[in-house]
Amino acid sequence: MNAHGPVMTSPQRPTGTNAMPTSWSQRTGAAVSVSPTSGLVTEPLVRPADPLLSLVVPVYNEAESVQLFFDTCRSVLDAAAVRFEVVFVNDGSRDETRGQLLRLGSAEPRLRLINLSRNFGKEIALSAGLDFARGDVVVPIDVDLQDPPQLIIEFLAQWRNGYDVVYGIRGSRSHDGFAKRATSAWFYRLFNRVSNTEIPADVGDFRLLDRRVVDTLNRMSERNRFMKGLFAWVGFPAIGICYDRPARAAGATKWNHWRLWNFALDGFVGFSTAPLRIWAYLGASVAMLALLYGSFIVVRTLMFGIDVPGYASLLAAVLFLGGLQLLSIGVIGEYLGRLFVEVKARPLYIVESSFPTPMNGTDL
Repeated sequence: MNAHGPVMTSPQRPTGTNAMPTSWSQRTGAAVSVSPTSGLVTEPLVRPADPLLSLVVPVYNEAESVQLFFDTCRSVLDAAAVRFEVVFVNDGSRDETRGQLLRLGSAEPRLRLINLSRNFGKEIALSAGLDFARGDVVVPIDVDLQDPPQLIIEFLAQWRNGYDVVYGIRGSRSHDGFAKRATSAWFYRLFNRVSNTEIPADVGDFRLLDRRVVDTLNRMSERNRFMKGLFAWVGFPAIGICYDRPARAAGATKWNHWRLWNFALDGFVGFSTAPLRIWAYLGASVAMLALLYGSFIVVRTLMFGIDVPGYASLLAAVLFLGGLQLLSIGVIGEYLGRLFVEVKARPLYIVESSFPTPMNGTDL
């Protein structure tokens, strides 16, 4: 099991820090171990000639998309003679997504379904999918087909060339609005300026991960998940492949501007202390200016006597400094709130049920 300790109500999963479902722990071997200095030591695994590919697909209210997505992936991967499984993580959907997936799974043994007990968010659902993926290589992918499954064949070719991570770069985003493209470009530039972990621009979750990369990610224990940052933080040899991003094939996006803003905020706070440092410098600068101005007032009073200060200038100064204090408290609060969540150490997610049962059943 990974470090964040998922809870399952049915069926039960092995417990303990190092417990993993037998079917894929035996396949992969000891790819990751703990070093005496509390780090992780990874060992390159022998790359099989016929690897098992796991597609990890978080879904939330995607009843219109799952059939088309699965049929497209099956057609592409069967044509390339790739062994695969598709791990759908149902993130508390309220429509017919669960029923659709159960009907699909009853006729297709390569489909696996994880039902979370409620909506935990895409980043958590993706983490759950990585936990349950059994493949030698794992590809997180969205169900809307904006990430073309055909590109997975190129990912596999680069993996065979020795790369542990192969990510897709969105070369064309003409179907995204101007505001979304502009704010996305702004986010990548600013994030890479303030963070020690650089993430490639115009790269989403769509990528191929070697088994040892997945095992390493599954040991990342933080509750506030920003997967793009975690993918970059773990490192490993990586290469990007450009592709044109088509329009969504079915359904509607579940993201809005407010959710995207909070997502970006999670990235900044989770991977950089620059906001805290900026406000420390700003506070020191304001304090220095106040000291200089205070000294000027004292000297002027001693030399020229006491005058009546202006009410407007005093009020402006008080409001300005009060606003800075409230803003700085808000920045500190963002970090403190995330620390509060981490300290509680609740399970990252809860699995309500899975299909087929048990998840560690027949090997593919």
